[in-house]
Amino acid sequence: MISAREALDRLKDGNRRFAADVESSGGATGSERRSDLVAGQEPFAVVLGCSDSRAPVEIVFDQGLGDLFVIRIAGNIVGPSQIGSVEFAATQFGSRLVVVLGHSHCGAITATLEQLQRPTGDQSHGLRYITHRIAPAIEPLLRTHNHYQTADLMDNAIRANVHASVTQLRNGSETLMRLVDNEGLRIVGAEYSLETGLVDFFDEAS
Repeated sequence: MISAREALDRLKDGNRRFAADVESSGGATGSERRSDLVAGQEPFAVVLGCSDSRAPVEIVFDQGLGDLFVIRIAGNIVGPSQIGSVEFAATQFGSRLVVVLGHSHCGAITATLEQLQRPTGDQSHGLRYITHRIAPAIEPLLRTHNHYQTADLMDNAIRANVHASVTQLRNGSETLMRLVDNEGLRIVGAEYSLETGLVDFFDEAS
């Protein structure tokens, strides 16, 4: 299994190809690759991303079958099942990089901001689960909202939510903390731009 640094470089290279419309030289997706993966998998990175149809992880990073262990949920939030999924990949497959991937124009962030500023009772129970998990990360921004234009507030909310998910993964699991401390696991945050196709890795501290 490759190191976290190598995995990060591989993702960055793949994203540059995607954003530049360069013919893919990423992982294979054909029948031979499918056959190779029947017996097992060794994904080189774990990506916790949003379910948004405009941000398909393997395509954004120009990767193929078996390359990435992908967890997708609206708002790229972290709950027990997401933590368990990351633990599973890191312990079973030896993946040493975890990326929390947010994206511009995130509908879950928009829904949370709207609910915080103009509370309504018409959100479904399922949607409230999403927005209530996002809210603590972005409520502090609203206390200084006069200093932000609307676009700035959205941009800062997206990144604050990614930071919160990174923190929850780093601190919410004894298994992941042990792997970070002793076995080279890195958990980083990033944002995908729908406009440019580029991914900005802005939280690489661990």
